[in-house]
Amino acid sequence: MTANNIRLISIVNRWLLSVALLVAATCAAAADPAVANAIKSIDVSAQTGDKMIVKFTLAEKATVPASFTVNNPPRIALDFPNTGNATGKNSFAIGGGGVLRSVNVVEVSGRTRVVLNMDRASAYETKVDGNTLLLTMAPSGDTAASSNVTTQFAAPAVSSAGGMVKAIDFRRGKNGEGKILVDLPTNAAGIDIRQQGRNLVVDFAKLGLPKDLEKRLDVSDFGTPVQKIDAFAQNGNSRMVIEPKGTWEYSAYQTDNQFVVEIKQLIEDPSKLTQGSKFGYRGDKLSLNFQNVEVRTVLQVIAEFTGMNIITSDTVSGNLTLRLKDVPWDQALDIILQAKGLDQRKNGNVVWIAPREELAVKEKLELESKQQIAELEPLRTETFQLRYHSATAFKEILTSGSDSQRILSKRGSAVIDQRSNILFIQDIPSKLEDVRAIIAKIDVPTKQVLIEARIVSAGENFSKELGAKFGIQGQNIKNGTKTGFAGDVTTSSALAGGSAVGGANGLNWSFPTTGGTSGNGMFGVSVLNPSQGIMVNLELSAMEADGRGKVLSSPRIVTGDQQKATIEAGTQIPYRSSSANGTNTTFKDAVLSLSVTPRITPDGRVLMELEIKKDQPDWARAVGGEPPIDKKLVKTNVLVANGETAILGGVYEQNDQTVMTKVPLLGDLPIIGNLFRHSTKVDDRTELVVFITPKVLDESMTVR
Repeated sequence: MTANNIRLISIVNRWLLSVALLVAATCAAAADPAVANAIKSIDVSAQTGDKMIVKFTLAEKATVPASFTVNNPPRIALDFPNTGNATGKNSFAIGGGGVLRSVNVVEVSGRTRVVLNMDRASAYETKVDGNTLLLTMAPSGDTAASSNVTTQFAAPAVSSAGGMVKAIDFRRGKNGEGKILVDLPTNAAGIDIRQQGRNLVVDFAKLGLPKDLEKRLDVSDFGTPVQKIDAFAQNGNSRMVIEPKGTWEYSAYQTDNQFVVEIKQLIEDPSKLTQGSKFGYRGDKLSLNFQNVEVRTVLQVIAEFTGMNIITSDTVSGNLTLRLKDVPWDQALDIILQAKGLDQRKNGNVVWIAPREELAVKEKLELESKQQIAELEPLRTETFQLRYHSATAFKEILTSGSDSQRILSKRGSAVIDQRSNILFIQDIPSKLEDVRAIIAKIDVPTKQVLIEARIVSAGENFSKELGAKFGIQGQNIKNGTKTGFAGDVTTSSALAGGSAVGGANGLNWSFPTTGGTSGNGMFGVSVLNPSQGIMVNLELSAMEADGRGKVLSSPRIVTGDQQKATIEAGTQIPYRSSSANGTNTTFKDAVLSLSVTPRITPDGRVLMELEIKKDQPDWARAVGGEPPIDKKLVKTNVLVANGETAILGGVYEQNDQTVMTKVPLLGDLPIIGNLFRHSTKVDDRTELVVFITPKVLDESMTVR
């Protein structure tokens, strides 16, 4: 097949498409001649940085239309409801070598659809100005990373007042595709959709998510590419993460207040070298069949097919035999370059092709030239005022490491003024720009965390009752929510022996020691729902009123993210010791202390490294008036959501003893000896329980 044949087939296909669109538009106009609005003109202009602006001028006031994208081939579709086509054309050819190739306009039943045909996937945003709609397109960079570009499906309306997502549903389509249906409170909601790794992420701007919809849906049994759907609230918005399997492609569209995402499986065809958008190739497909043809001729064919400007080096030579069927043109170009040891460098819509060695030598000379310029370039001095970060610590970041690893250049230097926390840097302009970008990222206020603790000495009965109450409450809450824990009232400690309820999101585990002797230690952790914080306070108040235990301490402390904080209260016990120099007195601490190092995770939860000590003198076992120190320690790591309460069941103690007083001889007599003796039985069981509640503070030091 020659280059002329390929070009002729492409022209015929485009002509047939234009005829079909023209017939459809003519029929639609005849069926519904009366519409409220109309598209008068469509203008395209190129901007710096390969950006393009498409301007739609309407007869009446413009509104943000519903839109959807197709990845393969890359297209953007805009639906204008109750709008006609007054441009007089159904197809617009776009020149200039930008990302946009052509625009098709079709009017059907009073609705006009505009399809933007592109060379590669692009991010875009829309803006309404009176009767004008501006659509700005920005290229996604290299084709390998285009799958991670965020596409603005619909921009939020200016008058949008937020609301809540009403429903999320899943259905299987007729051809085995997975359909996710989201009911929105308004048709003006802002929606962003992007591919992130192997998942598809959809963000709903300024829309809340009810608690009953904040869950994971396992839809793997429907036999579609979709396996799981996660929906959760995030910083005032709602996010939906769709997890497909295999090779797939998606499309999205909105009808009134319903947003639909369709994901279908790509069936592998053995006759094709690539399946769908695999390997990042997204060009229009073509077929090539050449026998012993010059490489320069094949490159010229691809240049005519794509409309790109290809410059071939004089050193490119040789022939090749090539047979490709339904292969994206960018993959075909890559195959040709690899077969002949060539490589390409792209600058805008101009591609330079040369042998790899030639390109490597040229780039090496350019880098050496830049290095020489950097060594001779004049130095500049700039002053940076650090607001939150320490200037001393930041200087270490800039200057530490070897010459090849440090951020500043070999000639660069940094001086600090500790009093004003100002950093003076002298370096070349490019390095100063790097420093400015780093400061913008790390010189930010540290998030603060309020740690509230309640350290309780509780009896066994209170522990059993507390565990049973939360267990009963947890049975009445829907599965999938974070509930309490189910206490086992038959064990010695309900807090340490409880079992998890409320699905996979419930959290409760225990580490009991073995043996049945007095003084067993038990440790358990349970996480309660934030709404149960009031219930915990009420239970502790009731415990103290009934005399079943007491709250030893309620420390509160505020610290920064990943900053250790310690608070303690207690006494020091003096101890005397004799030596050759006389009597010495030393002091030992007997304090109640709380040490915590919080770390805020990216999803808003708090990971706490906790160490709680309760040391007190045991005067009952004092020797020479000097008591031993009774030590109790809880040390653990706990991951808790913001505002939730973690219960740490600490040291469990049991004091079981019998004291008998009797009259000598007479008290030992059988039967009647009971009249001459008295016995006292003590069975005292206590547990040190710690309630920890982290709360992330905002910039105004109020709880989020």
